Amino acid sequence: MSNSQLFRFRPARLAVVVCTVALSACAVGPDVVKPTPAAPDDWTTWSSAAPSLRASVNLTQAPRATWWQAFSDPVLERLQVQAIQASPDLKTASLRFAQSRVQRSTVAAQRAPEVGLSGSATRQRQSETGAGTRLIDAIGAGSNADDLKKLLAEPFTLYQAGFDASWELDLWGRVSRSIEAADADIAQQAALLALARQSLANDVARNYFELRTTQRQIRLAREDIAALDEQVEILAARVQGGILDHLDLERQRAEQASLKAQFPALLAQEGASANQLTLLLGERPGALRDQLAPLADNRQTPLPDLALGLPSEVALQRPDIRAAEAALASATADIGVAQAQLYPSIHLGTKFGYESYLSGEFTDWGSRTWSIGPSLDLPLFDHGRRKSVVQLRELQQQEAAVTYQRTVLKAWQEIDDALSAYSAEQQQAQQLDLQVKSAGEAYSLAQARYQGGTVDFISVLDSQRSYLQSRRSLVASQGRLRTRFVTIKKAVGAPIHVVSPGSNDGTKH
Repeated sequence: MSNSQLFRFRPARLAVVVCTVALSACAVGPDVVKPTPAAPDDWTTWSSAAPSLRASVNLTQAPRATWWQAFSDPVLERLQVQAIQASPDLKTASLRFAQSRVQRSTVAAQRAPEVGLSGSATRQRQSETGAGTRLIDAIGAGSNADDLKKLLAEPFTLYQAGFDASWELDLWGRVSRSIEAADADIAQQAALLALARQSLANDVARNYFELRTTQRQIRLAREDIAALDEQVEILAARVQGGILDHLDLERQRAEQASLKAQFPALLAQEGASANQLTLLLGERPGALRDQLAPLADNRQTPLPDLALGLPSEVALQRPDIRAAEAALASATADIGVAQAQLYPSIHLGTKFGYESYLSGEFTDWGSRTWSIGPSLDLPLFDHGRRKSVVQLRELQQQEAAVTYQRTVLKAWQEIDDALSAYSAEQQQAQQLDLQVKSAGEAYSLAQARYQGGTVDFISVLDSQRSYLQSRRSLVASQGRLRTRFVTIKKAVGAPIHVVSPGSNDGTKH
């Protein structure tokens, strides 16, 4: 067999060996097993609250992705769209998601061979007394030794060019496990992006309802102040006419001053709530003044029904549970990556190029250089470093499993708290509504009896104070009902799908 035939045969034989080894390769480490979180049959089974606080939930209808549209508030819908488009927090989460996808591409690139080109032209000179001229002294060149050393030490230009390729056989699944971990990281960042969208939508709705509640309280305070001002004028006229003494007038003025003292704090609270919204939308203070102006209609719209769907779907839609599940998958894949480092690694490499110190003969076939063959890296002793890394990854996987379990338990605790608080607030609002009606009638009766002289002015003040306080309490409770509703949507992980107001094409933002 000639040398040329041997050259053609050996690479082919090597390719057969490589394919055989690659096909027999296996990925070490545990496989990712998707956990199945526990879930109750209904929304009231897993509850620590009293039976009277169990909310009525619609099981047949899943939550809307644009749940805030159930309030029929165009201002809130516009704010949601602006927030999705301009929120700095959401942009940060989106960039992290994009980074995870790029990182996955970087890891997956390890599967393919790496090919590179190189070229150089270097001017160099060897030392006359260096290691390269030691051979001349060893062979005893005699009187020509000095001339030969000078000749070898003369400067020359070395021309080199060629390409090289290398490929690591993924015998133990190091690359495949790395890709699994990268895919899990993408899933985790996608879940965190969904969590950022959800948190943003809930924060916008919650701050918006708090702002509207404060504005209703401001309007109510203005009405109460105007009514007290009128009553003070009436009492002052009666005092001047000699019908009453100053005691009743001063008592009414004290009530008037007490109510007016609360008014600046309400105005400051309104500004703080508006600033929270501007921050969420990435705007400067005061930029949303026109959008957030008080509504002309002071009535409260009815609350939407609690359409939550089946409890078993919560684990599939809560972003924090999906993020914890992805973190567990990534930690499991990292164990395989660490275990693969315990075994030998084989690299296939090949090089071909030209090398010559004569520029005119650089491209001649005789100036060619080449090499081909595998290289083996066998870890023998590293003071237990690789095994320690494996143990560390196993402990991190156990921690991720515990974190996942805790996340699921925390989810159901938040859901139970949110539903119980919402039901309690509903019952409180109903009783406060009755209190307002009864306190209003009592106030009217006290005024009439005071006019008839059957009761003193203290009874009027007491009934008046009770009536005004019950009205403020009712408005605050109605506002809390809306924020409790938002909390429930966040607790069950309602997905977010923002549509521009007035659009019918279902364009996502």
